[in-house]
Amino acid sequence: MATTDAAAQAKPRPYLAIPAALLVLIAVWEIIVTLRSAHSVPADDAWISAAKVVRAGYKPGDLIVFAPAWADPIGRMHLGDLISIDDAARMDAAKYGRIWEVSMRGAQAPEVAGLTPAESASGEVTVRRFERTPVTVLADIRDLVATARTEGAARTPSLELAEVGFAPHRCLQVIPNVSARITFPNMPLGSELVGYVGIADVFTRRDVRVPATLAVEIGGKQVASVIAGVEDGWVRFAAPTTPGPADVTFVVGAKAPMRQVCFAAEART
Repeated sequence: MATTDAAAQAKPRPYLAIPAALLVLIAVWEIIVTLRSAHSVPADDAWISAAKVVRAGYKPGDLIVFAPAWADPIGRMHLGDLISIDDAARMDAAKYGRIWEVSMRGAQAPEVAGLTPAESASGEVTVRRFERTPVTVLADIRDLVATARTEGAARTPSLELAEVGFAPHRCLQVIPNVSARITFPNMPLGSELVGYVGIADVFTRRDVRVPATLAVEIGGKQVASVIAGVEDGWVRFAAPTTPGPADVTFVVGAKAPMRQVCFAAEART
């Protein structure tokens, strides 16, 4: 009986090697894809030519974006002097009337989704210029932080240039004690209030996985609410508004200590 058991154990079991073989195949595939991606990135000459097109038509106030998103550092090497900190840390692109998209490999920037280019120069690096009517901003809470009333926060909100979702954003940062209320009295409103919220600091997002919440109240009535998870990045919210001054309150919540929540909002027509 012992001999039979030993023979059974010694018998080859090919199926046991399948997981290891799959790991090897996946590793090889990832290496091939990485090498192909590296070789498919256009050379400096292509980027220099694209930058010349942008510089020839650029006007102050234009926004420059890159696609795919991971090409942003390459693009900034060639056009970074035309991208201000405010442009890089923008809330969104709605207030820009002219947008230059510098792209490669057929990618499209989300800022120009649904728009038709007014000008295009194709090549290994493609340049497209878009024009549209920008929104009118009546009030920006980042400009009104000195007038805000705060309840339930570890400290009053501060205007920060923060990392949210691995991207820079100029926003109000607050650390709620479970829940914080930040009220902007008599804020001028238009037809819509648009904003974004996210969790700052990659290290606390890595260690603490609890999401943050944000609700908006106008005149004591809730008009919007949103949840921002640690993987969600910069999360949009919006609500229609009645033109005129009103008290606007942002209720920020987090069931984790020292959670750094960043948000921004604009009243628009």
